[in-house]
Amino acid sequence: QVQLVESGGGLVQAGGSLRLSCAASGRTFSLYTMGWFRQAPGKEREFVAAITWSGDTTTYADSAKGRFTISRDVAKKTVYLQMNSLKTEDTAVYYCARFRYRGNYTEDSVADWGQGTQVTVSS
Repeated sequence: QVQLVESGGGLVQAGGSLRLSCAASGRTFSLYTMGWFRQAPGKEREFVAAITWSGDTTTYADSAKGRFTISRDVAKKTVYLQMNSLKTEDTAVYYCARFRYRGNYTEDSVADWGQGTQVTVSS
């Protein structure tokens, strides 16, 4: 099992930016496909972004394209989500995830979850 610890959430005004971090344990981090989900109040958890172990392929939800960037630092065993041009509808708890398989980015394909970090975007 891999432990994932998120940080970087907070309160920001619409149009602002935040960078979330997810630190992972485990000796084979370089082989993990990692990603982010989010869950807004009263809504189901949804996929946001994913990055393959090599970092050569990233995948984004339509809501994140052009505004969010996922990246990773293998040496630090950390994955990041840079969020720009934030909107009030981005308010949610953001969860870091380790996927079992590359290319399958559903909740059922998540092997490990972080505890979540709150992002609140005010108008």
